[in-house]
Amino acid sequence: MSTAAAVGQVATVLVILAAAYIPLGDHMARVYRGDRDLAVERAVYRIARIDPRRPQTWKGYALAVLAFSLISVLLLYLLQRLQGVLPGADGKPGVNPAMAFNTAVSFVTNTDWQSYSPELVMSNLTQMLGLAVQNFASAAVGMAVAIALIRGLVARRAGTGLGNFWVDLIRGTVRILLPLAVIVAIILLTQGAVQSWHTGFDYTMLDGRDARSIVGPFASQEAIKEIGTNGGGTLAANSAHPFSNPTPLSNIVEIAALLLIPVCLTRTYGTLVGDRRQGLTLLGVMATIWTAMLAVTWWFEAHATGAARTAAGAMLEGKEQRFGIPGSVLFAVSTTGTSTGAVNASHDSFTAGGGGAVLWNMLLGEVAPGGAGSGLYGMLILAVITVFVGGLLVGRTPEFLGKKIGRHEITLAALSVLVMPALVLTGTAISVLLGSTTDAQGNSGPPGTPGSIHGFTEVLYAYASAANNNGSAFGGLTVTDTWFQTSLGVVMLFGRFLPIVFVLALAGLMVRQVPRAAAVSSTLPTHGVLFGVLLLGTTLLVAGLTFFPAMTLGPIAEALL
Repeated sequence: MSTAAAVGQVATVLVILAAAYIPLGDHMARVYRGDRDLAVERAVYRIARIDPRRPQTWKGYALAVLAFSLISVLLLYLLQRLQGVLPGADGKPGVNPAMAFNTAVSFVTNTDWQSYSPELVMSNLTQMLGLAVQNFASAAVGMAVAIALIRGLVARRAGTGLGNFWVDLIRGTVRILLPLAVIVAIILLTQGAVQSWHTGFDYTMLDGRDARSIVGPFASQEAIKEIGTNGGGTLAANSAHPFSNPTPLSNIVEIAALLLIPVCLTRTYGTLVGDRRQGLTLLGVMATIWTAMLAVTWWFEAHATGAARTAAGAMLEGKEQRFGIPGSVLFAVSTTGTSTGAVNASHDSFTAGGGGAVLWNMLLGEVAPGGAGSGLYGMLILAVITVFVGGLLVGRTPEFLGKKIGRHEITLAALSVLVMPALVLTGTAISVLLGSTTDAQGNSGPPGTPGSIHGFTEVLYAYASAANNNGSAFGGLTVTDTWFQTSLGVVMLFGRFLPIVFVLALAGLMVRQVPRAAAVSSTLPTHGVLFGVLLLGTTLLVAGLTFFPAMTLGPIAEALL
């Protein structure tokens, strides 16, 4: 594919995001700030006996998040276990306990890690009633937490609540996720994506043999898996399958869809705090990281060496020919930067440098631009740390939006940031010490060999994906045994909900403070190029200092061999 055509793909995605940035960002601000409820929302409140005008403290908000998520895990687990006796099973038995646990946790935490072939394991009922529902719910939870943190930051009276989780959850689903998912699904249908109640159809091949093709509700679930930065699909090939992602145009639409909410939430943030420069600064940092990772990954994939690459004319192994290297790289960088996890190419088949780049993209903390809601509150936590460090460097009292960042605030921010590295490094270390891990690796060998190094990268990628609630994988690692099913499930749980609790606790501390007037504020401004550079440096240093040794043992060493 020519360079001009490749640049055209990137430009098209950016044009779509630019066109949606202001209207969607402001719409989301109105959704969460407004007092009026839709008729369908009022009906849900009456049935669930919810008082939409009752604000919650951070503890009440956190308990509501945890309770809703726990019930969701239990219901999704039961749905999978009982699949064989429910309507529409199509001969598929109930899912085994370890896999059902892993999958339930995965979809509730917005990870959507799949250790199975969806078309072979899950019925259409389980896909639609279980997995698709959580695609909406988990995304709405992340957005609600981000809005709660913003409310804590902008509260002008001490003791004001953080809002009502149930209201935020329902509004995010009804007014944002559902309409966007419908629009994207219709576009995918026009491109040829499949949407069917049937599970498949039989046909006869040219050589006379009988075969069966799998069909199902692909277009609708493809839409929400991208819009909600989920990633778990209805087909093992995920977004590389022509039934879900049929054309280069649909590929561009899906990339734009998975970036849409995380990018536009920065506008929402600027609107809610009353200073849109704040949101533009965060967007600038996110865009800088995304652009840099795109350029690095693109360079590695376009300039690979070796006999196979020379014969084929490009590094095409594991890539769908309809999209080529540019479409695959653009999708890979966007999906690993947004905690989406959907793939239209095999990341395990990327070059050592390209695979390492998308791994590094996750290890930055999924903030460029991050998941639906989680990217924004993750970047805001890094902004709090940046303000604290910057304040100490210049000898001023650290403040964020007029509120002091003291010992308790920075402790919660630090704990939120440290959860992911602790989970990734601990899970990887234990796994590589287990003798059974080499049997699960698609690549192995004596220490120091390329196979051994790539096998280590497969394990590191798996735990990075789980802890960051991304869900993508290096396809060479088989994770169907009890150890990986259980350990990755636990990592997903802690990686999702520990940071959420710390973020809400920080919001609770901030809501108690009365902000100081801008005229008497003693800290540096949290907008503009200077703060953006400091925030970018903090983001890179947190990942760089933490994961550089592990990256050296994996993709960096492999690239240098």
